Amino acid sequence: MCGIIGYIGHKQVLPVLIEGLRRLEYRGYDSAGVAVVRNGAIELRRSAGKLSKLEEVIARDPLEGDYGIGHTRWATHGRPTEENAHPHRDCTGRIVVVHNGIIENYLELKELLQKEGHNFVTETDTEIVAHLVEREMQGDGLENAVRRSLLYMRGLFALVLMSADDPEKIVAVRNGPPIVVGLGDGEFFVASDIPAILAHTRDVVFLGDEEMAVVTGSGVAFTDYSGRAVSNKSTRVSWDPVMAEKAGYKHFMLKEIFEQPMAIKETVLGRASAGSGKVFLNEIEIPDEVLRQTERIVILACGTSWHAALVAKFLIESIARLPVEVDYGSEYRYRDPIVGPHTLAIVITQSGETADTLAALREAKKKGAVSIAICNVVGSMATREADGTVYTHAGPEIGVASTKAFTSQLVALHLLALYLAQVRGATNADTAQPHIQELTRLPLLVEQTLKCEPLTEEIAKRLHQRSDFLYLGRGINYPIALEGALKLKEISYVHAEGYPAGEMKHGPIALIDEQMPVVAIVPNDHVFEKMIGNIQEAKTRGASVIALTTAGQRGIQQILDPKQDFLLTVPDSHPLVAPVLMAVPLQLLAYHIAVRRGCDVDQPRNLAKSVTVE
Repeated sequence: MCGIIGYIGHKQVLPVLIEGLRRLEYRGYDSAGVAVVRNGAIELRRSAGKLSKLEEVIARDPLEGDYGIGHTRWATHGRPTEENAHPHRDCTGRIVVVHNGIIENYLELKELLQKEGHNFVTETDTEIVAHLVEREMQGDGLENAVRRSLLYMRGLFALVLMSADDPEKIVAVRNGPPIVVGLGDGEFFVASDIPAILAHTRDVVFLGDEEMAVVTGSGVAFTDYSGRAVSNKSTRVSWDPVMAEKAGYKHFMLKEIFEQPMAIKETVLGRASAGSGKVFLNEIEIPDEVLRQTERIVILACGTSWHAALVAKFLIESIARLPVEVDYGSEYRYRDPIVGPHTLAIVITQSGETADTLAALREAKKKGAVSIAICNVVGSMATREADGTVYTHAGPEIGVASTKAFTSQLVALHLLALYLAQVRGATNADTAQPHIQELTRLPLLVEQTLKCEPLTEEIAKRLHQRSDFLYLGRGINYPIALEGALKLKEISYVHAEGYPAGEMKHGPIALIDEQMPVVAIVPNDHVFEKMIGNIQEAKTRGASVIALTTAGQRGIQQILDPKQDFLLTVPDSHPLVAPVLMAVPLQLLAYHIAVRRGCDVDQPRNLAKSVTVE
């Protein structure tokens, strides 16, 4: 989950590294550091805290180099101190390494190296890599020393190294966490994520597991661990670099909330025809006959994507009439899941690099499942390993708390449900048309929903000091209650729980009092009256209620007290697209509460954007 950047080329290296780290700070912010090579020597600057602290260090003690590497850290082994900040060195100070991931047997290796006379100065698992490579340097190149060192290491990790004794070279290794190589005009980059290099190039190569990139000023060589050449195709990233900027918004999260109409439009565009009542998902590349033989679906995901999976269960079972099981990616492989010959595994991952979800995908495939990835990043590991892919077109999402990626996932999953129904004959043009028409007008409905922002800001002003929130929903909107509660927890550090409203009397009602706001999701659907009853039960116990309902819906206003309750409305819509609209005010509410509480919205404490290690 750390951020990695490396550069060789004709530009001044330090500005490239600092800019790249700034674009990667959402991946790690406990400490930061850079290492550059100049005149046959390596110089480092490191600092605990955010990137701004490192910039202050460099301002006091400038450095220059011909090429270099940088790192923003999300601490696993060792406290977030300057001493534990990357890059790390060997005993000679002529080898440096940055690292994302975990070396599982580092204590065993550290003891071995200490017996051989190596001196360790940090608490990290990363430092052992530098010492292993130092031991294995035999005059035949940094890449060969790294290959020999890899034979000793266990775990999931991405490594980027330099050696002053093998100049004009950066070696990058992937075994789990992502590494992307950027191909420029006479310049080359390595990074842990695309935004770090997007201002310089859109041509990238994603390393596969157990692959190495040897980057020099004249080009890049791709090999496996043994040194055999591998053929890696470059991918052209369609994201505009400007898309990764704040564009006048105070935070990336707010910008990305307001980008949702366009992200949804791009996800639907060219994939659905209201005239013919058909959905076109050619990138799936799974024969229709295979999909027709599907008897059961398992959806695997983590975090916000898991909430999208819960919504997908309702969509697929309702539209395609296939039984669906939803599983946490982080738990799936630790039991012996039942996977039959006609199981379809769907994995949902914004980055395509989520470690637990990838492991779950591999477990399902090993047991014989056909697989589809719902993903936002072209060429990422999930899209390469799954049998088929449905891309969301959300563009880069920088804020740690997922917003536009989530709603784009919901739209892509709705399209997939329609496609499965279409292939299996569970729907026809007449029954599919209402869904397609709603998906086509959904961007406009989200634009209208965003007009509720001033009211969410007012609610935040009045309730931001509360310490506990309860979110309630039923049916397809119960997962939106979970997602709303997660957003509040993630960025404002307020305790919040999402619950099926029918379960309120089975425990959570004991917590409700005058100090606990209750957020109730009450669309115009078949359980509307049931939700009204739940609101009454909460109000009887003194709760302030934030009711989120459909415009024009009667029956709620009468039971709300304008002195302590709030009413948020979204446009009327098909019940199966309502979750997208219901999610938006909850995103805004969490955002404004976090701002009121003085929290770091885009980089909430202890979290990273992409969980690339277990």
